[in-house]
Amino acid sequence: MTQRYRVTVAYDGTDFAGFQVQPNQRTVQGTLEKALTKMSKGADIQVYGSGRTDAGVHAMGQVVHFDYPQALPAISMLRALNSLLPLDMEVVDSQLVDDSFHARFSTVGKRYMYRVDLGHYTNPFKRRYTGHYPYPIDVDRIKAALPDVMGTHDYTSFAASGGVIKDKVRTIYDATVVFDEAENELVFEFYGNGFLYNMVRILVGTLLEIGNGRRDVHDFLRLYEVKDRQQARSNAPASGLYLKTVYYETDENN
Repeated sequence: MTQRYRVTVAYDGTDFAGFQVQPNQRTVQGTLEKALTKMSKGADIQVYGSGRTDAGVHAMGQVVHFDYPQALPAISMLRALNSLLPLDMEVVDSQLVDDSFHARFSTVGKRYMYRVDLGHYTNPFKRRYTGHYPYPIDVDRIKAALPDVMGTHDYTSFAASGGVIKDKVRTIYDATVVFDEAENELVFEFYGNGFLYNMVRILVGTLLEIGNGRRDVHDFLRLYEVKDRQQARSNAPASGLYLKTVYYETDENN
């Protein structure tokens, strides 16, 4: 008799080759599965994530589920996993769920954060955790463009080339930017029902070009129409991207 667990994980993505298991690579999924195998004395336990994050991308609230061969209390699962995980990964929540829950297919939305350091030179203490944009920025131009990001659109121009997903229509419920004066950073957040491969990084790159005056404030409206990745060239670095929250229908206040 197995018990299904929903576990929320935070990780520094710098030294991971992304979430998904890859041969001879250190990955988030592989690290979790290795710890669970050790806990269960060799049982093969597969971890399913809410989605994949790329190499260098961080998470504050990645959600996974797995079936464990015995019913431990949720707090015991959290403590046991954290005792075996490396220092760049932490289980921040653990819940017992029924077999109908699926970390990927039960999700109804995700929230991403992106941090941009605006310093003239690369800050050695922030380079793993921010993107870097050393050019002049008019934040008001970016704020004026954000309403165009929201809504239901075909985001073909904002998806990495070579993706296998044909339907590129997504809905973004909220998109914000805040200037953190103390850190000299722009902090973006995007909340939507789903995101395409590299979509957030391309959105940020385009918004930065608008803020710098390289693009028209309402260039998003044109880019939706042309459906051409080559016309939304910029792709912000993975280092500034964080999967902040994954939403499910069963969650309170959702």
